[in-house]
Amino acid sequence: MQDKIMVNDALSSVKSSLTNYATVISECANPTLRASIQQIRNDCEASQYELYKLAQSKGYYHPAATANDADVQQVKSQFISS
Repeated sequence: MQDKIMVNDALSSVKSSLTNYATVISECANPTLRASIQQIRNDCEASQYELYKLAQSKGYYHPAATANDADVQQVKSQFISS
């Protein structure tokens, strides 16, 4: 299998896992279990970022253009006011 396909599959899998962790965390009533799952999610996010950097460095992934500060502030204020 080509490296690009493997990296993209791994990124897709991690993205799915992160979504599942968010759901589990939001529904978890046990504080100890919740903290454990949050730590697992944090580790998963760190792994995802490493995969992202690898994919970008090899040219497998091209992120969207960086938003300017005014756009960032506009989106931020929309979330804060919601």
